[in-house]
Amino acid sequence: MKKLIALSLTMMLSVSLAACGSADNSDKQADSPSSGATDDNTANTASDDASDNSTSTSDADDSSSAADSDMAYVKDKGSLVVGITNFEPMDYQDADGNWIGFDADMAKAFAESLGVTADFVEIDWDNKVFELEGKTIDCVWNGMTLTDEVTSAMECSKAYCNNAQVVIVSADQADLYQDVESLKELNFAVEAGSAGEAQAKANNFSYTPVQQQSAALMEVAAGTADAAIIDSLMAAAMVGDGTGYADLTYTVGLNNEEYGVGFRKGSDLAAALNDFFAASYADGSMTQCAETYGVQAAVVEQ
Repeated sequence: MKKLIALSLTMMLSVSLAACGSADNSDKQADSPSSGATDDNTANTASDDASDNSTSTSDADDSSSAADSDMAYVKDKGSLVVGITNFEPMDYQDADGNWIGFDADMAKAFAESLGVTADFVEIDWDNKVFELEGKTIDCVWNGMTLTDEVTSAMECSKAYCNNAQVVIVSADQADLYQDVESLKELNFAVEAGSAGEAQAKANNFSYTPVQQQSAALMEVAAGTADAAIIDSLMAAAMVGDGTGYADLTYTVGLNNEEYGVGFRKGSDLAAALNDFFAASYADGSMTQCAETYGVQAAVVEQ
């Protein structure tokens, strides 16, 4: 009888424990979110993260675009730094030390159109690309010939002036040097990195590089060079009767070329300058400026 009672109690206890276990599991499932809800929340979180990342990427792109804009850079610092050499009639100083000339005056007008000032810095012409990339200057605006080398290294404006490289010799010897063949035995002075140096190389002339075209003229005047190769616009302004080099003249023209302004590669200032050139040519201010310095015949229609 005792064994029967004990067996009955054991069976009742087992049923009770099983019921308790079932109730506990049921309660836990009721308290826990369904598997579908968990997936939805995970998807929503991932979507939010993706949205945040997309916004961050967009903001970064905008920031990068602004940082890459030369226009924004120049306007932020309030000045357009123009790399030049002493090159009459394009860039040279008046009696008070102010930079004037066709290029200088046009650069001032362009800077004003941007709401900034134009600051002029004399550079070593051979290092003009390094000056641009190092941001010591913002553009090269100095009767710069649009060669393949220049256009591959800079973001250039459209051509605004025609030019040529011409040979400078003493006026009393001009009759001896009227063609390229007659120049072969001369020793030339040319500006380093210039179109004049390129012509000296192309014609296999013997030459010495100097820092500026004006220095090349000085070498010929002093007799330390037989001849120089400089821009025709400079020659017209600085050589011959009524100039500082009345005893020099120009004879042989070696090529035909065009001037442009150079900015850092990819700069948005080049397109802005093209628009400025078009507007200033249309309203006559470009021609008026050119007439001031006697270069109106060289101006290229915009």
